[in-house]
Amino acid sequence: MQRLHPAAAILLAGVAAGTLDISDALIFNAFHGITPAEVFRFIASGLLGLPAAVRGGAWVVALGVAMHFTIALFWTAVYYLLSRHFPVLLRRAWICGPLYGAVLYPVMTFLVLPLTRVPHPAGIVTVANRINGVFALVVCIGLAVALLLRRYAPVPAPAAGAAH
Repeated sequence: MQRLHPAAAILLAGVAAGTLDISDALIFNAFHGITPAEVFRFIASGLLGLPAAVRGGAWVVALGVAMHFTIALFWTAVYYLLSRHFPVLLRRAWICGPLYGAVLYPVMTFLVLPLTRVPHPAGIVTVANRINGVFALVVCIGLAVALLLRRYAPVPAPAAGAAH
């Protein structure tokens, strides 16, 4: 089985997971009349604030794309680093990946996003939005990252003192 350098495995898994995640977001939002440019402007608003993101040109859309994939790569790198200490994350990727995504949902929703300039929802967040958000992180990020890192990342070294 072809293994990649850790950075290449993280890049491959992060870009693939980020692509799945943003595809979910673009499709879900399209059903609500929201364009891809609006989705990426909303992402960029985390850094710029919504008024500046709405006024900005194509560069704001590109910033949103870059921010989205940076976040996906960050969470992929975290999973990779955790897997070096806890190899079960790769051995049981079908279980641990979705659990990781399930942990990411409240971390992103209730810890990270409130620290950004993303506007807080004006009303109650719908059940459909919550379900889709959880789905995206559990399947598109958690499961995808775990399975791709299991396939392409170097095998973790045995812990010191472990039986051979």
